[in-house]
Amino acid sequence: MSPQVVAAIIAGALTVIGTLAAQIYGRRATSRDTRATLDRTLAEQREQLDKTLEAQSDQLKQTLAEQRTRTLNERFATAAEQIGQERPAVRLAGVYAMAGLADDWEEKRQTCVDVLCAYLRMPYEPPGQDAPVRERLAFGADREARHTVIRVITAHLKDGAAVSWQGLNFDFTGVVFDGGGFDGAKFSGGTVSFRFAKFSGGTVRFIRAEFSGGIVDFDAAEFSGGEVFFDGAEFSGGEVYFGYAKFSGSQVSFGSAEFSGGMVRFDEAEFSRGTVRFDYARFSGGTVYFDARFSGGTVSFLAAEFSGSQVTFGSAEFSGGMVRFDEARFYGGEVGFIRTKFSGGTVRFDYARFSGGTVRFSAAAEFSGGEVDFNGVANWSVPPTFPWTGTPPPGVKLPEKEDQSRAQRSAD
Repeated sequence: MSPQVVAAIIAGALTVIGTLAAQIYGRRATSRDTRATLDRTLAEQREQLDKTLEAQSDQLKQTLAEQRTRTLNERFATAAEQIGQERPAVRLAGVYAMAGLADDWEEKRQTCVDVLCAYLRMPYEPPGQDAPVRERLAFGADREARHTVIRVITAHLKDGAAVSWQGLNFDFTGVVFDGGGFDGAKFSGGTVSFRFAKFSGGTVRFIRAEFSGGIVDFDAAEFSGGEVFFDGAEFSGGEVYFGYAKFSGSQVSFGSAEFSGGMVRFDEAEFSRGTVRFDYARFSGGTVYFDARFSGGTVSFLAAEFSGSQVTFGSAEFSGGMVRFDEARFYGGEVGFIRTKFSGGTVRFDYARFSGGTVRFSAAAEFSGGEVDFNGVANWSVPPTFPWTGTPPPGVKLPEKEDQSRAQRSAD
């Protein structure tokens, strides 16, 4: 075959190959462009779908929230109406309905609790013995509803409650308490007001209650009957006020209570009748003020322990009744009788132990009557600090030298 023919064949083959290559490359380029366009389209569609679904979800959430709010408001109106009904069973149903609503409605939980407290603040007075049976039965039913409110609140203030109400405000101002219990309740925040409350009968319990934060206010409360127990209560933080409280007939017990922090004040409180006991109480921290008036009844600190708190009887007035520190132990902290006035009644320290800490009677203390008796102390190794030298004022009975030596030997 001639060279010319071979050259022509090769040139033709190259032309065909070049054409095929151009066609293949063109198809591939077109395919890439198509795929890129398709990808952009799908991405735009997905983005639009996401926006649509998000908008629909937001709308659904808003609709559900509005429906929930309407439902909760309807429940609130129904429960509030039930609480105001005359029939006892309906009122009780209203109490539980309002409590359940408070659990379900966190945003308005305080409002629901306010309604329950407002029910307790309603006028409440027992009928006379000669009142008709129907009236006495109605009072009994109302009393049960009120005690139910107290039980419901207490259950929500305990550790381990399914829904906790700790930290909320509770307004019991002026409430008449003739029973019920706050046993184990934990007042750890918020403000709790018992101002002007009246403890006039029955038994009211704060046994093992914890006062660890916030403000609990018993200012001007009246303890005029029945029994009130703070036994085993813990005062470890926050502020608790009994200012101007009147202890005029109740049996009030702080037995084995622990004062380990925070501040407890009895400023201008009046102890005029009845019995108030701090038996076996432990004052190991914080500050306790007894700037009070002791004019009658009995106040007992039997076997109380003063080991770390600052306890002051500043401006206290002892003008009647009996205050006993029998078997009390002073071995730490500071107990001050500052500007205290002893003008009547009896203050006794039988079997008390002064083995540490500071017990101080300031120069401003006044001894113008009554009796302050340290005879019979069991330990006189670190005696109180008195503002006089030599003979004590009239009414103050210190251990004789022989008794002091015996008490010191007993301590050793």
